[in-house]
Amino acid sequence: MDMEGVLVITFLFGGGTLFLLSISPVGKAIAERIRHQGGGAPPDPELLADVDALRQEVAELHERVDFTERLLAQNQERAQVTKGGLS
Repeated sequence: MDMEGVLVITFLFGGGTLFLLSISPVGKAIAERIRHQGGGAPPDPELLADVDALRQEVAELHERVDFTERLLAQNQERAQVTKGGLS
């Protein structure tokens, strides 16, 4: 079967399926959810505080990793200079 035949079959069955989904209760529920996506309940203040605390912890861990990477790079440079000086 050629590529055009595959595309025709895909569009026919896919289009029919999408049409049936759009008129079904599931499709209507999905459409309603998309329409009201921005108007959800206000976020929980306790949850926001937890997220802020996690962000702070991640930032601190990032600083520690950067510091450790710098120390390792310095040690590697010293080892290379020492090796290079002895050769």
